Amino acid sequence: MNKVPLTTRGADKLRTELKQLKTVARPNVIDAIATAREHGDLKENAEYHAAREQQSFIEGRIQEIEGKLSNAEIIDVSKLNAGDRIVFGATVDLADEDTGAQITYQIVGEDEADIKANMISIASPIARALIGKHSGDIAVVNAPGGDKEFEILDVRYV
Repeated sequence: MNKVPLTTRGADKLRTELKQLKTVARPNVIDAIATAREHGDLKENAEYHAAREQQSFIEGRIQEIEGKLSNAEIIDVSKLNAGDRIVFGATVDLADEDTGAQITYQIVGEDEADIKANMISIASPIARALIGKHSGDIAVVNAPGGDKEFEILDVRYV
């Protein structure tokens, strides 16, 4: 299986979620199942079925996170030395050529992408257009509404 890039921050976030699921959520749902069993007939016991469904979700998420971490290539962005060339983990300041609006994105792994936090997936159209470019270059993004051009103002690794 191919290694999936993940920043150290993203890996830490997944490990924290995994720890919470194993130490808090899993024991809580086990207690809820035990309590619901005490109420008698399991066929008509909505609390029991809800707790079992929650348990199934938690166990699935634990397996998913463990799989992601085992297939991750964890990259410490602060130790990258790519100069002003854009690679995975770069934080990039861009200016929209049409409007002049400026925006900053960090290129991260698919599992840690969050557009509200300006963290874009390495597989996104914007990131694909930026990879390999340098500060001062123009990146053309193939967007659904047509091509958009961005000037790369600054590249840094934090």
